[in-house]
Amino acid sequence: MQQQISIITLGIQDLIGSKRFYVDGFGWKPVFENEEIVFYQMNGFMFGTWYGHKLEGDMQRQNQGPGPFSLAHNVSSKDAVETAMERLLSHGGSLLRPADAPIYGGFRGYVADPDGHAWEIAWNPAWSIDALGHVRFGL
Repeated sequence: MQQQISIITLGIQDLIGSKRFYVDGFGWKPVFENEEIVFYQMNGFMFGTWYGHKLEGDMQRQNQGPGPFSLAHNVSSKDAVETAMERLLSHGGSLLRPADAPIYGGFRGYVADPDGHAWEIAWNPAWSIDALGHVRFGL
């Protein structure tokens, strides 16, 4: 199989609050939306937010909690980490961990979206980010 991700869909409770976080917080633009789902075109895949009960019905599975996980949004500089976090916090996010320098290098902090999904906002000096937002391991 090809090594790729096509779509990531998060189950949400509040479409308006979720959209405020992703559109106003991250600055993303929806490519499709209706009264229960919003899709954003990302750099090589689609990202969706859909009412959790609808997603559970589609999967034919009740949420059983997959365990801890985080999504990440890498930025191009150390200073941009706190700037991005502040913007997300002002648009409905909640602080999980203030930005700091982990032992393995870089700079990162964690913010949760209105539904509690964890987002790591990170700068890694050993990873490059091209003009399209593609992150590459190594420089």
